[in-house]
Amino acid sequence: MEGYKNMIDAPLISVIIPTYNRAHIIGETLDSILAQTYTHWECIVVDDGSTDGTEDLMAEYMERDIRFRYYHRPAERPKGPCSCRNYGFEQSKGDYVNFFDSDDIYKLKALETWLGHFKNDIDTVVSKVELIRFNDYKLLKTYDIASDKLLEDFFTGRINFFVCGALWKRDFLINKKMLFDETLRNGDDWDFNLRMLYNNPRIIFLDSAIVQNRVHENSLSKERSKLNKDELKSYFTTLTFHLQEIKKEPSIDKALVEDYVISRYYAYLKLALRKGDGVKFYIFLELVKREFLLKYYLLIPRTIMGFLIYVLSNRGYNLLNLKNK
Repeated sequence: MEGYKNMIDAPLISVIIPTYNRAHIIGETLDSILAQTYTHWECIVVDDGSTDGTEDLMAEYMERDIRFRYYHRPAERPKGPCSCRNYGFEQSKGDYVNFFDSDDIYKLKALETWLGHFKNDIDTVVSKVELIRFNDYKLLKTYDIASDKLLEDFFTGRINFFVCGALWKRDFLINKKMLFDETLRNGDDWDFNLRMLYNNPRIIFLDSAIVQNRVHENSLSKERSKLNKDELKSYFTTLTFHLQEIKKEPSIDKALVEDYVISRYYAYLKLALRKGDGVKFYIFLELVKREFLLKYYLLIPRTIMGFLIYVLSNRGYNLLNLKNK
């Protein structure tokens, strides 16, 4: 604890982690925090109702180091990582905040690197995140994170950064009407970052990756690809909300972002058709409704025809796209 004592007057970094039944995973996450070269941190873990021994594991870590703190999500707040993150933020004291996840790993100098790039006029420092395979740590992907058209390119997925890859100045976050939307089941990273970007934060982007995200079968990001209907409903609702919000920005190419939204419906409809999943009927109806509301009138007959032909004969797949709209 000597290093911690020596840095007591340095800025405090709050690391906030929601968790649910991750006792078999979160230990490595916590170990990567313990290993940090920057030692003036607090780690707040908020449990979403685990039944797997997470509480016992956290007791061990708190006994080992007083910088770890453990809370249960209050019963009156909705279940989910967003509630846990908001509650964790309320309990935190840091000058800077990082929203981490229980399957994320810090590289050795992550906190030191983030903090070293802050200046008085900077609201957040954002780094790349390496997506790695859980079993063997093989690198799967690293996204581009910077752009001259930041808001537009983030919305359309041309760039992508994660909440775990950003260290935020508390003063920027504290006066926001909403941090994480507690009604969301999916897409909370995307939603949070867009909400923050609407407020024009002053950002420094790091070209290096100082965080790793371990991708595994139970990753929340995989729930949409599993065609979980509740997750898809949450995602489509969020997509619609942010389409309306981003179109208020004068610099946005409105046709581009509308096309992107329709393309997301098409992507999930095609996936459901390939898998023969019954959720295809829900996605189809939502797609037609969205085409109507966005006045893509010429697409509607082709979408209906393509869907019916595919359901009846496994053909017509090429009709389900944006070409010749």
